[in-house]
Formats: sequence, structure tokens, C-alpha cells
Amino acid sequence: MFLRLLLAFTVVPFLEIYLLIKIGHYIGAFNAVLIVILTGLIGATLARLEGIRTLAKVKESLNRGELPAEEILDALLIFTAGIVLLTPGFLTDLAGIGILVPRTRFWFKRRLRKRLDEWISRNSGMKWETSARE
Repeated sequence: MFLRLLLAFTVVPFLEIYLLIKIGHYIGAFNAVLIVILTGLIGATLARLEGIRTLAKVKESLNRGELPAEEILDALLIFTAGIVLLTPGFLTDLAGIGILVPRTRFWFKRRLRKRLDEWISRNSGMKWETSARE
């Protein structure tokens, strides 16, 4: 875990700076920074819209008396995407927007669900119930 965090906090910023310099060289520094700002604003707007939609789904599930497990995973991923979008750079903006798009978020959700299932079975010997919607 320490190695992953070390790589995330050293390699990712290095790549972001490298990309900013390279892209800035081709299209100009101002344009490169403007693109990063615009993708961040677009991502923040998308995060807000997806968050509102997910909150409505949570309320709907609770009104039906169901545990909103899938919606909670969506909310966690949307929150993570929002945090990633706050980090300036091309890679982080692409990752954040990728997580926000429902079709790609589904892939991230499946991976997260698998890891949670493994963690729960390792720590308690129990499996997390799957939803009938899958």
C-alpha cells in the first residue's frame, strides 16, 4: 500500500507536469492551462449532476425499503472523481471525467465491488449480497 501511495504522489504529479510542459509547448502555455481549467469546470458540473441523480436514486431505493448499495458505490466513485478533478492536470481530469461517465463508472464500480467482496470475505468470512438489478 505504501508503494502505491508513493507512486501516486510522485509519478502522477511528474507525469502531469511533463504533459503540461509538452502540451504547452505545442499549443501554448496559456491554452494548456485553459484546457485544464475548462476540463475541471466541465468535470465539476458533471460531478454535481451525477451526484444529484445518485441522491435521487438513493432516496428512491430507501422509499422502496431497499438498501441502496449500488447507489452508495456510485456516490463514493462520484466523490472520488470530484476529488481527482480538483487536482490540476490532464491525466487526473481524464480519470475524473472517466469515472463520472455512467458507462465507464460501471467498470470502476465492478472492480470496487470485487475488491470489497474480497476484503469482506477475508475479514469476516461473509459475502456482500448482490443486487437483483445485475
